[in-house]
Order: sequence, then C-alpha cells, then structure tokens
Amino acid sequence: MIHHLSIAARDPKQAAGVLAELMGGTAVPFPPNPGSYFALQLDDHGSGVEVYPAGTVLQPGGTTGGNFVKQDARGFGSTHFALSVATDGDKVQAIAERAGWKCFDCNRGPFHVIEVWVENETMVEILPPKYAAEYLAFTRPDKVRETMAAAGTSAARHARTQPAEA
Repeated sequence: MIHHLSIAARDPKQAAGVLAELMGGTAVPFPPNPGSYFALQLDDHGSGVEVYPAGTVLQPGGTTGGNFVKQDARGFGSTHFALSVATDGDKVQAIAERAGWKCFDCNRGPFHVIEVWVENETMVEILPPKYAAEYLAFTRPDKVRETMAAAGTSAARHARTQPAEA
C-alpha cells in the first residue's frame, strides 16, 4: 500500500488545499521542507500527498534521509497517481474548475477516471466511489495479469509529440 507520495507545485499551499478538499481531508504545513504542505485524507491508512515547491528534487542523503534540493521548475512530467475519494464526480469537477485546473472525465476502457491536472501540469486520476469500484474490479489480484494483457492501447493517447491544448 502506498501511504503517501510527493509532487511539486508552483503554489504548494493552494495545491495541497485543493487536493485535501478533493479527498475530504485537510492540508497542513510540511516542516521538513519549508514551503511544502501535506494534503491528508484523514483515513486509517495515513494517506496523503506531500506538495513541494516547484523545482524541488529529492537526492540521497545517507542515514539522515533524502535531501530536498531546489532546481529550476519544470512543467509536464511522467509522474501521476490514482486517488480514490469519497467525493462525487460532479463535486470533483466543480472543485477543479474553481481552482482553475483542467479536468476531464475519461474512459480508460475497463474503468473510468477523472483527470484533474494540478496547476495544469501534474495529472491526478481521481476515482469517485463508482470509478474506484471499476478500477478495483479491473485490478483484482486473481485477474490483474489477464486483464492487463487484454487491455488495449488507445492510439489517441500516443499520437502527439507536443502537448495538446485542451
């Protein structure tokens, strides 16, 4: 189980606040990396998203732990994650719209997601309860190898070399 992960944002406080709202949780400062915030789902698993200032990278720091190093901010990247929430899909879209973030209800074939683009640069696949049930059915331990092998590839998701404007 993944308990938490980190992403970078140009406005970590606002991004963590929106993520916390999507999760029905809260956002708090993250003191180990000043200027960072921790969006907490407030569940029994300690689920959350650490949001660092844009340009922050983690580097090995030996037995004291990873070091937070500031570099130039970048835009799009390959990191994304799926996040199950109790929030319904319409409210997810309203929250994203209020934040000024791109938001798309997407059909992945065997399951659906709502893509919410944090600061319009980092994708989070939001899974309201109905979509989470579809995802969990697709990834059942006794069937996941078979379902992944049978899953198709959407050419539309690979046809571009430049980011698309939506």
